[in-house]
Amino acid sequence: MDEQQREDTAPLVAVDEELGSPSEVKPLKNHARDAHILSIAFLFIFSAYQAAQNLESTVNTEGDLGTTSMGILYISFTLFSLVASPIVRGLGSKKALVLGTSGYLLFIASNLKPSWYTMVPASVYLGFSASIIWVGQGTYLTSAARSHANDSHLHEGTVIGDFNGEFWGMFASTQVIGNLISLALLKNGKEGGSVNGTSLLFTVFLGCMILGIILMLFLSRRDDKEEGLPTQQQSFGSLLKSIIAPLMEIRVLLLIPLIGYSGLQQAFIWSEFTKHVVTPALGVSGVGGAMALYGAADATCSLVAGRLTSGISSITLIVSSGAILQTFGLLWLLFGTSTTTGTIGFVYPLLMAALWGVGDGVFNTQLNALVGILFKHETESAFAQMKVWQSASTAVVCFLTPYITFQAMLILMLVALFVAVSGFFYLVIFVEKSFFQGH
Repeated sequence: MDEQQREDTAPLVAVDEELGSPSEVKPLKNHARDAHILSIAFLFIFSAYQAAQNLESTVNTEGDLGTTSMGILYISFTLFSLVASPIVRGLGSKKALVLGTSGYLLFIASNLKPSWYTMVPASVYLGFSASIIWVGQGTYLTSAARSHANDSHLHEGTVIGDFNGEFWGMFASTQVIGNLISLALLKNGKEGGSVNGTSLLFTVFLGCMILGIILMLFLSRRDDKEEGLPTQQQSFGSLLKSIIAPLMEIRVLLLIPLIGYSGLQQAFIWSEFTKHVVTPALGVSGVGGAMALYGAADATCSLVAGRLTSGISSITLIVSSGAILQTFGLLWLLFGTSTTTGTIGFVYPLLMAALWGVGDGVFNTQLNALVGILFKHETESAFAQMKVWQSASTAVVCFLTPYITFQAMLILMLVALFVAVSGFFYLVIFVEKSFFQGH
């Protein structure tokens, strides 16, 4: 009877015996729910931003305002990524995500009244907020995956792969959705559409941003213990150490070439590929369709690659496959660009766009999963370094393309890919060797 009474009067919350304080019992699905919310929020935000980014060089042509703004944005992104790690750690990943959305909102709003006085400050601020949101995204998603794996007694690498596959699959879909919205609202205009059409488009984009921000507010808070006040009160010396220390880590140094290449290949598809491959074969109107196909292939590959990820061995196999595909694509572009007539000429750029989307899906999911697996105790710093080198390599492409030929860019990409894969393989060997020595 006493036993039955104890069961009937048992508290509805779990009690931490060491701390002596109750804590809410969260259902296991909360971690997966947070991953779903984060993915959908980014879908709204980046469907608007990615399409706006693709249009900058077309709708803001006066004084090359659009192109210059994008260059300023990526320089700012690179510089602020150096200090993003302690900021995210101090704010907490959820607050960092919400703060990060403000820059995208401001950038879209500045396009409703584009001028040097609105676009340039918005681009600088977006560089700051982008560094915050992306470090926050990597940290938050990895934390959710680890918690879900721990609570559900699942393999951590598998859950990290699944969560990244879902997120990057959704993210890649932004290229499809954003381009279709642009096509629908600007279909009656030329070179970016009429003024009224452009204003309507960016107003719709602004609405998408607001929906994404609202969704961010429904995310659960995470890592409160690690992200408290002591981190916010860092000295300048400790801040400097947090920036430099990751560069003393052999795993980071070996991963930098692959991170840099992932940024190169993304910028290449947005700028060089659309200009030198798609437009000559399909015309300006074909760019949206090619990029939509690229996004669809990227999304599909991200989902599949995420499902197949379970640890270092699977990541090695998937990255190798993506590298082989992109090597084939680069060699095809380097030596086969003359075969662009007739039916082959029509199918050629679409097939290449799909192939490149598969490669991008591989690098996005596997890099984020690899960082989450390798850097358990330096998650924010590792993701910050990732964004530093990705944004820096993207800026390089933006500023380098006017001065070198398309063939020279292809050769540069091939060299960068070879160095990246070599560093990655050495990293895998180093990690495996360290693991066995530790056991």
